[in-house]
Amino acid sequence: MDGIIKIHALEKSFGDVKAVDGIDFEVERGSLFAFLGVNGAGKSTTINVIASIIEKDSGSVIVDGYDIDESVDKIKSLIGIVFQGSVLDKKLSVKDNLAIRGSYYGLFGDALKSRLNEIAELLDLKEILKRPYGKLSGGQRRRVDIARALINTPKILILDEPTTGLDPQTRKSVWDIINKLRQEKSMTVFLTTHYMEEANEADNVVIIDKGKIVAEGTPVSLKNRYSKDYVYIYCKESEYISGILDGKTYSYHDGAYKVVLDSCEEARDLIVSHPDIFGDFEVKKGDMDDVFLNVTGRELQGGQA
Repeated sequence: MDGIIKIHALEKSFGDVKAVDGIDFEVERGSLFAFLGVNGAGKSTTINVIASIIEKDSGSVIVDGYDIDESVDKIKSLIGIVFQGSVLDKKLSVKDNLAIRGSYYGLFGDALKSRLNEIAELLDLKEILKRPYGKLSGGQRRRVDIARALINTPKILILDEPTTGLDPQTRKSVWDIINKLRQEKSMTVFLTTHYMEEANEADNVVIIDKGKIVAEGTPVSLKNRYSKDYVYIYCKESEYISGILDGKTYSYHDGAYKVVLDSCEEARDLIVSHPDIFGDFEVKKGDMDDVFLNVTGRELQGGQA
């Protein structure tokens, strides 16, 4: 693995609360990496340490070969962050907001103009550059937030719940932009999200709970390990069907039996053995919601923990 971020034995406490408790993980260069956990699990603390916003207590953080204990300024130049809430001035225009951000990285004059033009083209911002940030729609604001994070041409884009509160169409638009950045710029994307369908698209997923990493792997490997398959039988509830399902884990709700199975093979055997009850049914694979629930004992979906 070509790890652009390497974390080893990282610890950070706030008083008696150990927010991050000796975690280890790597983020592969050019990948989409998902970091999952409920509020207070340690996600934001870890991100803030990587981005040099707060100092760690112990452990090591290596970003693109640079040790955070020796090269803080260099690491800051490699990272762009889209925070949960905007940090831009609502009264200033989009252009002025981005120009101020660019100045932090020494961008002025022709260099700034060139970079603004490049980002405006990439994120389709040309028509709103002169508009006040506070007058933009939610989707437009998110595009500008991403532009702010890209002004310094980072190698790593950290997205801290970038689509929470956005409608489905705007969420899709934001992800179209993120995927375009990955394809065209080979950018590494470090994502935290409450939407499991977003995590399902990641190359690798790490789940953190109470400051410790409790599971990691590809979405497929995690689903194979921590989730079950389900068969939904759409029919009226009856003692006959309940008798057939006796000994299995199932429930009946909204006109359907939901039967928990260990595999698709078990679903197949059940269908072959009792075809008379399968007039209307579907088999569903377990998803990342199941993984998160089974690993942490809690649900994480749609911005709610």
